[in-house]
Amino acid sequence: MSVDYSLNNPDTLTKYKTSASISHKVLEAVSGWCVDGANVLSICQRGDKLLDEEVAKVYKGKKISKGISHPTTVSPSSYITPYTPLSTDAEEAATVLKANEPVKIQLGAQIDGLGTIVCDTILIKADKDDDGEVSGREADLMLATYYANELLLRLMIPPGLMASGTEEEKKKAAAEKRPTATKITQMLETVAKSYECSIVEGTTSWLFERNEIEGKKKIVLLPTDKESRTEGVPEVGDVWGVEMGVSLGSGKTKTIDQRPTLHRRTTITYQLKRPSSRQTLSEIVKKFGNFPFSLRQLDDERAAKVGVVECVRSNVLRQYEICTDKDNAPVARLLTTIALTKNGIIRLGAPPQLDVSKYKTDKKISDEVILKILEQPTARSTGAKGKNKKKKKKPAKKAVDDEEESSSEEE
Repeated sequence: MSVDYSLNNPDTLTKYKTSASISHKVLEAVSGWCVDGANVLSICQRGDKLLDEEVAKVYKGKKISKGISHPTTVSPSSYITPYTPLSTDAEEAATVLKANEPVKIQLGAQIDGLGTIVCDTILIKADKDDDGEVSGREADLMLATYYANELLLRLMIPPGLMASGTEEEKKKAAAEKRPTATKITQMLETVAKSYECSIVEGTTSWLFERNEIEGKKKIVLLPTDKESRTEGVPEVGDVWGVEMGVSLGSGKTKTIDQRPTLHRRTTITYQLKRPSSRQTLSEIVKKFGNFPFSLRQLDDERAAKVGVVECVRSNVLRQYEICTDKDNAPVARLLTTIALTKNGIIRLGAPPQLDVSKYKTDKKISDEVILKILEQPTARSTGAKGKNKKKKKKPAKKAVDDEEESSSEEE
């Protein structure tokens, strides 16, 4: 009998939530390790070790696949794509984190092929015990990214899904047109520009499916070519990886001359000629399936560097080029794994809620339409259980006003 992996099956949601709880636990630990002077390679290795340990604790004795859905990556200031250096590349292996830079941490776990991936941006403190206020351009970047992400999540909810009132009012709301990809991008750009920031071109949200983190649907912000256009729309029953990227510069990207260390298997089959290539691919299939992996996760890193060359050339593997901001400006990125249900969005794997009261700036969002959307809930309360899970949020409009006021007086 075939297994139903849709959200109609409660077991599916349980597996997603289990993988998400692991992702959250490891993200919290990795965030704590990211301090001034910390070695990026060491953090990534410790993160993956912890992911493996936590995954091993769940679904013991069950004949299901489980593991890492995205290796631990720690991307310094201007890096846009997930970054994880190799121990065999001496110069990159020595990369350390610097005070005041925004660092992107991305990782994830999967249970039975149902993966959650989460990405958060943190500012490296000059003093690790400093838990005080953030001001200046760093505050602008963090607030722009937070509000743009919150707006995108709300724009993914199908029209009318969260509507209340009479049946007629609900039908009217459901009949409203979805915002086009262009309109979504324009609204997000408005948020970014409110803080004198830019949306990162090519930022892509994907439909997640079992054993697949780049499904048939995608939302592409500021696409850079015709092939990377938005396809499909979010619907109830979908699971998505929702990404937001914001830059203090132009938002333009460039590929840098560094060895790609992240790869992922494609659906293409090809008779590899070299024994070393076949051996490397066999290990990849066994360990990672169709999920992304780092060459440092393979048994022999040096052999893997050689083995992947033919695999990439024959398109059996896809390599993730390393991209940075074109102007080397600081970049922030968030990634949230969500489930779209009849009651709205369930944030399965999500970065921690930003405490906006700690970020001080004289800039704010003034667009009334956007402020109204930001005040809307992302999920409908479903009784006592739901109330326990939901945290009370400060309305967006009040939050942006408070940011302005709190620069001159304490809240």
